[in-house]
Amino acid sequence: MARPVNEINAGSMADIAFLLLIFFLVTTTMDTDSGITRKLPPPPPEDMEDIKVKERNIFKVLVNKNDRLLVNGEQGDVRDLRRQAKEFLANKNLKSGAVPEDRPEKKEVDIPLLGGNVWISKGIISLKNDRGTSYDMYIQVQNELAAAIRELRDEMTQDYFGMRFDQLTDEDKIKAIQKAIPVAISEAEPEDIGGK
Repeated sequence: MARPVNEINAGSMADIAFLLLIFFLVTTTMDTDSGITRKLPPPPPEDMEDIKVKERNIFKVLVNKNDRLLVNGEQGDVRDLRRQAKEFLANKNLKSGAVPEDRPEKKEVDIPLLGGNVWISKGIISLKNDRGTSYDMYIQVQNELAAAIRELRDEMTQDYFGMRFDQLTDEDKIKAIQKAIPVAISEAEPEDIGGK
């Protein structure tokens, strides 16, 4: 006669598995993604016409799959990018719209908080990446371009209000500086140029 086999009580196994799951969820650290804080513009209206921009008003930055820069057709370095972008977009000490041929055109805009008519650069930074560009290089380039605009805004805010741009609390002053130095960065869809 065969002996009856005792059954294993598995009722508490589910409880133990649940407690282990909770333990690992509570003790595990989650990596948080760091990104670029930039507000994306709204999509353009369906009936919007293409805007023609003169070649002299475009500061071209290309990044290839090997993380090398091409700035306005010449090999560049990410360490020089901020300075180059600032020089391109700078509108300091302009008393008229006349600018050299290698600089972007200017337009006169009425900004009462900045003393009336202010000459503003029509310059646009055009950024294009290869699909093989590393995330690190992409962030470095974005950071340098954003820093150039931030520094230009800080300099103008210092000249007019005696403080940095991020210290402004008056919404009208903030809008005036943003109007004088807009974030003019156009980013094209990455292409598979390098074949990576």
